[in-house]
Amino acid sequence: MEANKNNFKESTRRLFLMYTFMPIIVLFILFLLFTIINNKFILAKVTEEANGTINQSMSKVYNDYYKEINRMAALPLVIDYVRTRSNGQDVYEQFYEFNNQQKVKGVLHIIDMKGIFVASSAPSNALIEELIFKDIVPRISAIPTSTLTETNHISYSLDRYTVYTFGKAILRNNTVVGYLVYQLYEEDVQKLIFVQNNEIAVITDQHNTIIATTNNIAKGLMNKFNPVYDSQGYIQLNNGKYYVSRSNIPLTQMNVYTLNSLQLEKYSYLSLTVFIVVATILLWILLHFLAHKMSSRNTQSIDKLLFAVNKLQQGHLDAYVEIKTGDEFETLANQFNIMLNRLNDLMHKNEELSNLRRIIEAKQLQSQFHPHFIFNVLETLRYAIVVDSQQAQEIVMILSRLLRYSISNDGQTVLMKGDLNHVIDYLKLQQIRFKDRLTYTIDVSDEGLGALVPKLLLQAIIENSIKYGYQHQEALFISIRGNVVNQDLVLEVVDNGDGMDERKLMEIRDILSSPNNQTKHIGLNNLHRRLVLLYGEEYGIQIQSSPGSGTCVTILIPYEKGEESV
Repeated sequence: MEANKNNFKESTRRLFLMYTFMPIIVLFILFLLFTIINNKFILAKVTEEANGTINQSMSKVYNDYYKEINRMAALPLVIDYVRTRSNGQDVYEQFYEFNNQQKVKGVLHIIDMKGIFVASSAPSNALIEELIFKDIVPRISAIPTSTLTETNHISYSLDRYTVYTFGKAILRNNTVVGYLVYQLYEEDVQKLIFVQNNEIAVITDQHNTIIATTNNIAKGLMNKFNPVYDSQGYIQLNNGKYYVSRSNIPLTQMNVYTLNSLQLEKYSYLSLTVFIVVATILLWILLHFLAHKMSSRNTQSIDKLLFAVNKLQQGHLDAYVEIKTGDEFETLANQFNIMLNRLNDLMHKNEELSNLRRIIEAKQLQSQFHPHFIFNVLETLRYAIVVDSQQAQEIVMILSRLLRYSISNDGQTVLMKGDLNHVIDYLKLQQIRFKDRLTYTIDVSDEGLGALVPKLLLQAIIENSIKYGYQHQEALFISIRGNVVNQDLVLEVVDNGDGMDERKLMEIRDILSSPNNQTKHIGLNNLHRRLVLLYGEEYGIQIQSSPGSGTCVTILIPYEKGEESV
């Protein structure tokens, strides 16, 4: 016995050590791997994204200026201006219209064959003009059919520099008549390459000469950028190690470098903080679960079965239990689940039978609505055929719609809008019969019109209003109102007929509450019974009336939004 106790204690200790220290070791290893990989991934990702953004922006600038200088050099307006000096204002308008649309602004120079700057968007400067004519123009003239693109730093007034030049010969009949030069401002290029999540950006030409940079620490001797990579692919710059992403701007000889320091503290600290918090929570949950697992391991199967039985007693028919112990408790759990499946099947079958019985009874009740108004309509039609053939045609069409709607088998429920149209047709026929003695109003909200309701919902109530409304008066007014209140559809049919005294009202209410009506007044009873069968005892119709004040019949059914058929 003592040996068994010791074995149990030893196994418990080993189990605790395994479930406690193994997760800690795994989490520690994951912590180290996550920190290293996450830092490298973020550093590479943001650096490469910045490089792509700058590359795309510079490529657009280059292509725009390249196309524009070729367009301007071939423009007859520019060719004529170099020769005749006429229409200078139009030439400047062409330049400024383009220049104002660019993120990187430029300087325009037009030089004739004598070296005279016939047009310039910058203030006149003899030194700059001499530099351009003696240094840049000869390279343009060497290949007049090509477009010159090169790096050069030229200082203009107000401490502004240009860093990149586009040059193009102006040809007339294949003869050079002048030169067109565009030069890009350095500060605009710097603004363009200054992007978020990137420390240093450098643009170089094919000779590694820096065109523009966001940080002067990248500048080496002779304004060159010559990065030296170590064995891991990083570069050393100003006593700092940087990750570098390099790309070539398409169709150019320019390169884009983006650099980010390996000391991405804000990303590292944020990642570490999130990881530590998540790891701590997971570890606490894990240890709590394991402690509970050890304390209740021998009674876990019984607890599961008792919990499932209690849920079943509370009416939860989904209280399945899963036990995978390989012993008698697993057999009990399987038998319990089989019993629960059979119980669910029986409940489902019983519900189907109940629904089927309610639907059949509702259909039987629906077919019992009184069609007595047809006799009156036919009498009216006979009279109209003799007196007014147009009205007779209208009566036939309305009656046809009424009968078609009554006998159609489109379903148990219809849109309130469609059922209301049926009521309107019915009232139109009655108006033809009673003339000005019958008036009505209909006020149903848009939400109410879109509700699903039982077919012929208002028919019996309207029939009763007309049947009893003319007993002691000449004119009858009927009001139909409807709205959605607290997820229920409330409909009211109000007339100004004679109304009912308390005794008659109680008699009608007794008829409504009786499931078996043996009286001749079956219309309202059928309607109320139909609604109770479809929706439950809390729904149906209510009647309010008093002598001389008319009658108000209220219908209450649950609101269900329908969709209008196309």
